[in-house]
Amino acid sequence: MPYSYTVTAHSPAGPEAVYAALVRAATWPSWSPIDAAEIEGGGDPGERQDVGDVRVFRTGRAVSRERIVELVPDQRFGYENMGGPFRSYLGSVLLTEGPRGGTDITWAADFEPKLRFSGPFWRWYLTRFMQRMVDGLAAYAGSASAREGARPAE
Repeated sequence: MPYSYTVTAHSPAGPEAVYAALVRAATWPSWSPIDAAEIEGGGDPGERQDVGDVRVFRTGRAVSRERIVELVPDQRFGYENMGGPFRSYLGSVLLTEGPRGGTDITWAADFEPKLRFSGPFWRWYLTRFMQRMVDGLAAYAGSASAREGARPAE
């Protein structure tokens, strides 16, 4: 049986700043509960990743592998979780300009757990964990954007 969650946040930063954080795995430990990020195969997590790249995230002892499946610059980031406790997991981050500026961020996923009857637990857990993710992303992009604006012109 499939399950889903949706969490939202607003960032004062424009969509380009939010998107820039999403496509660089090295930024994720700065704004999320994730402890470490790397690119499978030895790529540079500080560089912009592309469709097909697999990222490996570590949070405590838990390890997740996620493949980027869709990128629409400054608008959408799509990924799939590969393995772990899920039979299938397809997530997306949608970026839209807010009515008063900044970016509205919607992070959502459809998933099916491997373990029968665990769906309600995973929906509960993921909703809380991913709310921390989206809130951290919004704040990080906003502070990065503010730092960029504070730099003297060259």
